Amino acid sequence: MLAKRDAQAAEEMARKSSKIKERLFGLPEFKRAKAVMFYVSFGSEVQTEKMIKEALATGRKVVIPISQPKKGELLCSLIGDYRDLEPGTYGILEPKKNKIQPVDVSHLDLIVTPGCVFDLRGYRLGYGKGYYDRFLKKTTPKPALVGLAYELQIVKEIPATSRDVPVHKIVTEDRVIDAATASC
Repeated sequence: MLAKRDAQAAEEMARKSSKIKERLFGLPEFKRAKAVMFYVSFGSEVQTEKMIKEALATGRKVVIPISQPKKGELLCSLIGDYRDLEPGTYGILEPKKNKIQPVDVSHLDLIVTPGCVFDLRGYRLGYGKGYYDRFLKKTTPKPALVGLAYELQIVKEIPATSRDVPVHKIVTEDRVIDAATASC
């Protein structure tokens, strides 16, 4: 799946990411959200830079995860500007050390999650470290969970365990999948 995702041309990923942004920003959950956590894309992931900048421009609180490898956890930090980010763990952009503003996960209205593969039930396969599943288990009250993926990353079903936390919706360039109502 990663090879297929990586094989896309840069222009194609940008075009698809733009469509995904339009669908995400059109969701009722997004429109209601005052505090949104975005992943910062890298490699061939659905591109989130424009999403983050636009969300900031609309006055939403934007929260970015910081990987903590020693703990195997994510820390949430509010950002005020995309320029507050620099390469961090795994080379992924994270808030600069002097810009970290920790946020309690209970203040998040919506969490945008990455994934390598998603199934119609909302389960996802990431990169195998379990950061997001551990993080999502801690979110109370439960915010809206939305996965971003290219249509080519959607499969009928993937193996899931009790450790896995499904997203509520998956947004692709072609559709919005409501995991609660999608039929396998």
